[in-house]
Formats: sequence, C-alpha cells, structure tokens
Amino acid sequence: MRMTIESDPSYPAHWEADVVLRDGGTARIRPITTEDAGRLVSFYEQVSDESKYYRFFAPYPRLSDRDVHRFTHHDYVDRVGLAATIGEEFIGTVRYDRIGPDGRPASAPADEAEVAFLVQDAHQGRGVASALLEHIGAVARERGIRRFAAEVLPANTKMIKVFTDVGYQQKRSFEDGSVHLTLDLEPTAESLAVQRAREQRAEARSVQRLLAPGSVAVVGVSRSGAGVGAAALRNLRDSGFRGHLYAVNEAVTRDLLDGVRAYRTVGAIGAPVDLAVIAVPADRVPDAVAACGEHGVQGLVVLSAGYGDSGPAGLARQRELLRQVRSYGMRLIGPNAYGVINTAPDVELNASLTPAPMPVRGRTGLFTQSGAIGIALLSALLRRGEGLSSFVSAGNRADVSGNDILQYWYEDEATDVALMYLETLGNPRKFTRLARRTAAVKPVVVAKGGRHTPAGHVVPGTRLSEDTVSALLRQAGVIRVDTVTELVDVGLLLASQPLPAGPRIAILGNSESLGVLTYDACLAQGLRPLPPLDLTTAASPEDFRTALAAALASDDCDAVIVTAIPWVSEHALADDLADALREAVAEAPGKPVAVVHVELAELVRALSATRGPGDEPPAHPAADAALTPAAPAATGASTSTAAATPDPDRIPSYPAAERAVKAVAEAVRYGQWRRALADAGQVPEYEDIDEAGAAAQLAGLLADVDDGAVLTLAERDARDLLARYGIRVLPTLPAPSPDAAVRAAAVLGYPVALKTTAPHLRHRADLGGVRLDLTTEAELRRSYEELTDALGKPAELQPVVQPMVPRGVDTVVRSVIDPAAGAVLSFGLAGVASELLGDTAHRLVPATDRDAAALIRSIRAAPLLFGWRGSDPVDTPALEETLLRLSRLVDDHPEVIGVTLEPVVVAVEGVSALSATVRVAHPPARGDLGPRTLPSY
Repeated sequence: MRMTIESDPSYPAHWEADVVLRDGGTARIRPITTEDAGRLVSFYEQVSDESKYYRFFAPYPRLSDRDVHRFTHHDYVDRVGLAATIGEEFIGTVRYDRIGPDGRPASAPADEAEVAFLVQDAHQGRGVASALLEHIGAVARERGIRRFAAEVLPANTKMIKVFTDVGYQQKRSFEDGSVHLTLDLEPTAESLAVQRAREQRAEARSVQRLLAPGSVAVVGVSRSGAGVGAAALRNLRDSGFRGHLYAVNEAVTRDLLDGVRAYRTVGAIGAPVDLAVIAVPADRVPDAVAACGEHGVQGLVVLSAGYGDSGPAGLARQRELLRQVRSYGMRLIGPNAYGVINTAPDVELNASLTPAPMPVRGRTGLFTQSGAIGIALLSALLRRGEGLSSFVSAGNRADVSGNDILQYWYEDEATDVALMYLETLGNPRKFTRLARRTAAVKPVVVAKGGRHTPAGHVVPGTRLSEDTVSALLRQAGVIRVDTVTELVDVGLLLASQPLPAGPRIAILGNSESLGVLTYDACLAQGLRPLPPLDLTTAASPEDFRTALAAALASDDCDAVIVTAIPWVSEHALADDLADALREAVAEAPGKPVAVVHVELAELVRALSATRGPGDEPPAHPAADAALTPAAPAATGASTSTAAATPDPDRIPSYPAAERAVKAVAEAVRYGQWRRALADAGQVPEYEDIDEAGAAAQLAGLLADVDDGAVLTLAERDARDLLARYGIRVLPTLPAPSPDAAVRAAAVLGYPVALKTTAPHLRHRADLGGVRLDLTTEAELRRSYEELTDALGKPAELQPVVQPMVPRGVDTVVRSVIDPAAGAVLSFGLAGVASELLGDTAHRLVPATDRDAAALIRSIRAAPLLFGWRGSDPVDTPALEETLLRLSRLVDDHPEVIGVTLEPVVVAVEGVSALSATVRVAHPPARGDLGPRTLPSY
C-alpha cells in the first residue's frame, strides 16, 4: 500500500520502503498516519497477551481511544511511528518520542529519543523488528536524533537481542527491574556490516525460495496443449520436478491436463503452493496475482509480455504489477521472463520455456536479462558439455534482478562460477559492492549490452567510455567481456580449471603456424608466452601427453595452451588424444590447460565429456532448436586463488587461438585481482572530518530543491562543504573594476593572481587570460588594463583575484555518480593535451589508500609528478590525501553527485585547489546507503 496524504503535506513519503525479511518474504515499511486507527486496533487485537505485557510492562488487553489517537498522530519530527505492513495488515510497529535530558518529552530540540517495538506474534522471527530498527534509526538521524533509549524487561530476550545485535555503539544497565539500553545511532563499520549481512541472507533466501519450491502451479495452461503455459507445464513435468505440480485453467473440465492435476483456480488447490508460473495475457495477470496472493504463494514467475517491453502504458502496468505483488509479500521474476532452472538433484526445476530434458548438473550459474540471449547461452553451454547449477532469465526485472541473484550465488555451494548478461546495472553502487564480495569467493563474468544506448532504448547512458566502465568493473573483481561468445569461453575455463598463478604461458602442439598465432595472441593480451614447442604433424597422443606433463611440471609456466590440427593419417583418434591430455593433467594438476583445435569436432566432443573417456555428453535436443526463431515469445569470503572445483576430466577447447588466449588472459587477470585482495589497502579515517555538519548543510541547501533537480552550489557553499572534509579551496574575490581588484588584493594579501573566468576563455592559456605573481597595486592595475585592452570589457571577462600559491603541476580531481558504474573518482593532469589524449584514470568510490596511490601513477603523464627530466618531485602524498578526502565526501553523502577541483596545484610541499564546482541533488530512492530497501515502483 502506498500512502498519499493530500491533507497532510508533512507526510514523509520518502520514508516508504519495501524490504525483504529474514525468511525471504517481503513487507512494506511506511509512516503511520491518522487513517490507520482501525488497522492499529486490529493489529493489537492479534498480539498475544505476553507480547503486550513486554511492550507496556503490565497487562494491557486493549488500546484506549487515547492510545489510538497518540499512536496514530505524529508530527514526523519529535514523534514518529512506522509500521511494517503486508497489504492492508500491520505486522509490526515502531515509534520514537524525542526526550529531554531528564527523560521526559523534550520541550526544545534534543538529540535523544525513546524507542519501542511491537511485532505480531505470527511474524516474530522473520526479522521484522530488525528491519524496523534500521528504518526508524535512519529517520531519527534525518531528524537530528543521535541516540535511542529503550527500556526492556529482562525476560524479553528477543527484543534485547534485536538491540544488541544491531552493531551500534551502546550502553547497557539494569535499573528498576528493567534493562536500560542506550544506542548511539551514528553508523559504524560494524552496524553497516550487520545491515549488509542481513540484507544478503534475506535476499539470498528470497531467491532460494523461488529456485527450490516444494510445489509449483502453472496458471494459464490451455486445454489444447498449445501456448506458453502448456509448454511451461510440460517442461516442469518432463524435467522430473521433485515437488508437487499443478495446472490451473479457469475453464478446465477434467481432473488432469497433460497428466498433471488440474484446477480452475489456484485457491481450489487444497495444498500450499510455493511458486506460481503465470502465462496468461497481461490484462488477466492482476486476477492471477490476486488469486496467488490470497492462497499464500511465496513467489511468481510471470512469462506474460506487454509490460515495460511495450512502451509507457506497459511500463505503468508493470509498476502496478509490482505494487500488487509486493502487497502480498511475494517476490517476482519478470514480467516477460523466460523462466528459471535449478538442476539440484532434490529439486530438478525447469520452470522455463527451455524444452526438456533438463540441462546437466554443473557448477555454473547463469543470469540473463534477455530471453533470446538466455536461449543462445544455454545452447552454447550445453553444446560444449557445460552443465548448470541454476539459470534465471528475468525479463523486465521489475523485482528480482542480477543483484538478488548475486546475493544467492555468493553463498550457494553448488555454484562456482557466475555468468551474467546485463543491459543495465540497476543500482550500480550496490552491484559493484556485491560483485566485489562475490568475486572474492568465485568468479563473476559479465557481458554487458546497451553500451551505446540507441535512441528510444530504455537502457540509461553513461558519461564514461566503455574502456573506463570495464576498468572500473574490473576493480570490483568483475571479469568484463564484450560478447556472449566470450562469456561462454571464459566460463568454460573457470568452471573446470584452476586459476593460473601468473602470466607465463607454455604453448605446445603439432602445428608451428598455430603455435605462432597463439604466441602473438598471448602478447596482444599482455601475457608472457614461452617460445612455442612444435611437436610436428607426426606427433602421437603419447607425444602430446609427455610434452604437456613436462610443461605442467615446470616452474617456468603458469598455464598451458595446447594446439592441435587434424592428422594426415588416421592412426590417432580424438579419444586417444583426449585421454592423453587428461592423463598429463592428472599427473601434474594445479595449472590450467586450454586446447586450440582446428576442424577437430571429435576432439571437442571427447574433451567436454564428463562421464569418462569416449562417452557422449548427455544429449540435449533443445540446444540446436533453441537457436531457431521458433522459440516462444514471452559463505564467508576467501582470498584463495585456487579454482572453485577443477574437473580433471574436462578440458576446455576453442576453435581459434584468440578465443583460448582471451579466456586464459581473463583467468590470469582475475587471479591477480584475487591475490591483491590480501593487500587492498584501507579507507582512511580523518579525525577532522565533520560528517554531521556536512549532512546538515546539504539538508539545508536541498530543502527547497525539487526531487530530480540538480543544484550547482554557490562558490562559498561549495568551499564550506569541502572544508568540512579537510579540502581547502582558495578564496576567490570578484574584480569587476580595477578598484575592486585592488580592494580584493588588500583582503587576500599580495602576491595575487588576476584571471578571467568567462566560459569562452577557460582552458585557453594561449590567450593570456591569467596574470601571476602581482606583488603591488601598480602591477595589478597595469595587468588589469592589459587584460581588458586585449580581451574585452570586464563584464565579458568576469575577472577575479586570488592569492598566489607555490608553483607546481596543475592537475584535475573529479568525482561523479555515473549511471553505468556508480560513484567514480577521477584524476588527470590539467591541460589540453590530457583532454585530447583521454589521459584520465578512474577508481570506484570508496577508494582505499592503495587505490589513491595507484590512481595517480596510472596516467601516462604521471612521470611529471615524480621528477621527470630533473624536475623536483611534487607532494604526491598530499595529493593522495585530497583524493581520499573527496572519496569520503561522495561516499558519505549520496546527495553529492558531482565535484570538480580544477586546477589542483601540486607543489613540492602541499596542494592547493584553486577552484571547485559542486553539484548536489536529493539522493535516489534506490541508493545503496541507509537502511536496506528494495527498488521502488
């Protein structure tokens, strides 16, 4: 339920949020209003007497009229109440009342409040109180409250645990028969870790409920056996689904449809239904969703199209669909989804449009936003003998997204490699955070479409180049590939081979030319290939085995690429070569091996076999058919670099040297990233940072700014905000006349600089719009006259006066929120040459001390900072600190969407920012800071 209180303009609609609870269900958290009296009374009547006693410290069977009025009338500043709801029903409430130093209601603004919870007994243990505490804490901080006080009876151990487990700094005492708790609401590393751990467990559980249901109903199964619904039912039945399966058709006249128990409605099924697959026209989906919600279904896969894929009207239907699904506490895959697959032996779920039989069991997880791409990827993986752990094709991603699937795969022991085709990152800041954490445990390989954003396309654009986006994702541990073919190539290698310990590559085979091509490809990918070993065309499988075993045993290489061309004679068979290569790997395991073949289809088959030498991989008739147009529309992190689960019986093979080398190179880079995690640096703390003051300043600046609008701060406001984070920007005074310039110099003190700020003269040092080291009034007046005579009137030039700073290297420091990458910190040298060459480096925010050092050194012009051609090295530690302080500002305050410091003069000692531009806006509803919340409608 989304509240709209037209008569109460103070109603804080931005506090409304959907959350995933501990068991994977969803609830909505919103402010309590005067219209909630009936809901509050009904909620209280369903609470047990014991819970009421714990809340009021005395028997309290019912709420008085005075109580109801007090608990539903709030000013949303000193008195706030929030409710957790499912549909129209309250399942939990929390409120705070601001109190003064004496513990009584505050008559003047105070920074402490008393907080109390009540959760319906049927919903206790679902994490409702923890979610409410996160949100009421964020509300309190927004209203200037810094501490919560709570009185809890000693026997109320569940509520004591909610408070003690939250991660806030707290004090605890026993007074007058109750436990008195005081919580400092300032976020800490521990509280943030607790919050994100709860988010991860809840979102993973919500996906697990969708992928491992005990019962499935397909809604929209035609009696004729034609159509999407009937196809989904057949695929579920023929895959061997281990749970209960039901068919639903409102016009059914018999007990069975296609051999499955059939019912007219979901409500007529006399048993629980965990997952419903909906395949009815879009205009009938709301009725189907309502029936599922009333029956207690936990999740939906909506195959129906006609939503965000069909224009503005469809997008409005999609938002309403999500609102309806959430009102029942369900989660949604789709709409316009292709479906989900889980190959776990105790599940065997194929709730997709991929015909049976099931894909073979494997260690690779696959997520796609596009059904068509999902079909192609499934086909490619199955043709090359790769199995799956799970598959999700989420369509329009109204609810469940790639972020949710990453949460699930992070702790899923059945998944060793995560493959993803994405067109958008949705919440980029959250995606990079989740990808970084998941990549520390298992590889995350991403192919991203929508790179150039054609007109009318729904994918948002980016201000960064594709190379930059790729570099930023790599910093988060993501293996970014350009095509779905590369996605499969890299996935095959990572799923079956250990990670290489370094970039040294041994090359051996029976073709000198193919070896040379492989050698060249290695150099192009930045690897260090050894001279190729030519076994000649007369080489036997035993020759291959001996050479490969020697290469694997050598300390001089980290990976091996085997090249093979067809034999002239028929004495050597593909199975013999595959067996020989496997034997060599078994003798010296620990290094990855890839095979480059030329026209050796039998070798591909033999190498991909998983059931012993010579056996065919399980047939999958849908693999080739899926490529035709006939497809229907529709656990703790580790820094180990060992492969997830190497399979010595499977060696990946590639039809071109470039593809094999690309896969090996990605594995090398990923292994280097994993090893670097042990020394990734730290986000430093600075005692002089005024985070609270910056938050208050931003709140004041944005008070009269509309949502979606961007405010460019006035010079003084920008300087004050940056100063709160220890970044000093030199003062600049306007000089509209020579006399004004003289007065400005008197205030700032000589020597000064006089410069123009007109937009058409910026970055045009060749025009002479800057005069430096002016030490007297006479010099200043003369320079002023020269500028105006040469370039135009003062009104056109907009002259300013600024104090002089020590000479050094002019640099540019920036941070922006980019739709494709999240918060980004950028650095480069000032000047036309750097701009023309694109010599700018980027790092994700928050940056560590190692990130800042690497950022400075990664530009091509970096030698100018370190004493190039005999010049004095400049103060790069001070520059690194400036970068880190700016990173902290942007990370702490999502309202800050862009900062440019230009130029930042880096001298032999110290840095000086001469100018600053700061852009701010209200933070997006889908931000990754603050209490956990699902994307809004």
